[in-house]
Amino acid sequence: MSSTRIDLTQIGTRDALDLAVLIEEEAKDRYLEFAEQMAAHRNDDAQRFFSFMADNEEKHREALAARRYDEFGTEPVRVSRGMIFDVEAPGYEQARMFQTVRQALETALRSEVKAYDFFSRALTQVTDARARALFTELCAEEAQHQRLVEEQLARLPPEPALGAEDYADDPVSVD
Repeated sequence: MSSTRIDLTQIGTRDALDLAVLIEEEAKDRYLEFAEQMAAHRNDDAQRFFSFMADNEEKHREALAARRYDEFGTEPVRVSRGMIFDVEAPGYEQARMFQTVRQALETALRSEVKAYDFFSRALTQVTDARARALFTELCAEEAQHQRLVEEQLARLPPEPALGAEDYADDPVSVD
């Protein structure tokens, strides 16, 4: 479950940009963790997809960070990564050893919905006009990301009735 420890009623534009940068960074890092897990299990398709998602999150983070720098230069950052958890990042329980590309896309879709929901809820609390405009923009971007993932999902063939996990052996002790 996502959470923040930030009083959104007091957030200004600089803090809103910093928060958005941190949210993208957290998501990127989680997708990289998932890509590493998939690589360790030789699940190349899911690994490539999670790497792709990490790259996209990094591009968005870089754009937001550049915007923050253009507007506020080197003014200090007042929000920290410890103030957020799973705002857009997929939950750790979403990674599966035998994950298909469809399941990886569904994981990404849930994350995009989660981010949209966060920014939508934030809009009910944020009072600073420029911060509200930024969160409105971010809501629209997350909705667009959802549509892109949904389009990719629609192009995939249906999942087979039985998946790889159905054939996996349970761990046993060797005596």
